[in-house]
Amino acid sequence: PVVIDGICRIRAPFHEADGNFKYDLCIEPKMSFGTAHHETTAQIIKLMLKEDFKNKDVLDMGSGTGVLAILAKKLGSAKTVAIDNDEWAYRNALDNIKLNGENEIIVELGDANSLNNRQFDIIIANINRNILLRDMHEYVKCLKKDGKIFFSGFYEADLRLIREEAERCGLVYSCHIKENEWTAAVFKKNI
Repeated sequence: PVVIDGICRIRAPFHEADGNFKYDLCIEPKMSFGTAHHETTAQIIKLMLKEDFKNKDVLDMGSGTGVLAILAKKLGSAKTVAIDNDEWAYRNALDNIKLNGENEIIVELGDANSLNNRQFDIIIANINRNILLRDMHEYVKCLKKDGKIFFSGFYEADLRLIREEAERCGLVYSCHIKENEWTAAVFKKNI
């Protein structure tokens, strides 16, 4: 299991549940990304644990296993949508959502073109630099005023490019964290 900040544990189905953790998520990765063993997922989780998700509408873009959408729901999110363009990931997220008893999460097979200007308070996009740069403007269209967007899946050396594109799209840099050259950053929409 992976333990983050002493309160969130990500475990496989063969690990026993542990009530000592505020959030104990069971994730069967199958062929999808997102067990928190990789720095980018762990970083997003660290940032999420510091954010207020209560009654917020959340989008997990590039959801993989669904771990971030599941955590958002456990943190109190309202409408929560998980989208991935890979059918394996889509099916895996459905299974993990059931495994964690969070059946209200909407899981969709799609990409940025399937967003249709829906509105969210928080968007999580742990994908990769090139897709983030390509699709960022679509994410921003779906972000409510004063909403926050969490980006990860890129190296610290790429933060400048991510930040420049984010600012071009009307976002304001809030903070970032890094580990082993990987970075996660938070931006806010003020317009």
